[in-house]
Amino acid sequence: MSDLNRRDALKMLGLMAAAPTFSVACSSEDVQRAREQQAEQAPTRPAPQDYDRQLLTDHEFETVRVLTDWIIPADDRSGSATDAGVPEFIDHILTDEALPDREEQQSAFRGGLAWIDYTCLDRHGTPFVECTEAQQQGLLDDIAWPEAAAPEMQPGVEFFNSLRDLTASGFFSSKMGMEDLQYQGNQFVAEWTGCPDEVLRHIGLETA
Repeated sequence: MSDLNRRDALKMLGLMAAAPTFSVACSSEDVQRAREQQAEQAPTRPAPQDYDRQLLTDHEFETVRVLTDWIIPADDRSGSATDAGVPEFIDHILTDEALPDREEQQSAFRGGLAWIDYTCLDRHGTPFVECTEAQQQGLLDDIAWPEAAAPEMQPGVEFFNSLRDLTASGFFSSKMGMEDLQYQGNQFVAEWTGCPDEVLRHIGLETA
């Protein structure tokens, strides 16, 4: 059972009000640097419970785990965002010295998590991670579609949009994400035999 209450959430909401909108835009260089630094610190990806967090509290980290798994759940092709180490990636990105306005971004991110919790406490009397799946989905449905969201949902919309982008960056730059994309990378080809027949058919050309 979480010890988070409305008073705690309100304190954290003050961070969101005092900071600019959370928006961490990861370039390919940012992602690669973060992955290399993570590899130096932990040659094998640690289990979430063993990860040495640099910013997020236990409750915040668990909230990120649940949120990112809603964004990228496990399927028959690959594991979830948490399986790919996305929560650890996010914690690391937010403490990267190269992150512009790092302290402000950290405050805005934690304020966004507090907004999620405060809204759930207001609706259901319990923080996000302790809500039922239906209750969690109900809130996310309210903030996942910017054009359809109510005005009072805008702080959550902006936070969730940025979290969704960061989750995708973390997942698809991981080994699991690369395998999910079936990315092969540059490979040596001993002999070029021409464009595959199925590709020629796809673009409307017949094989000779």
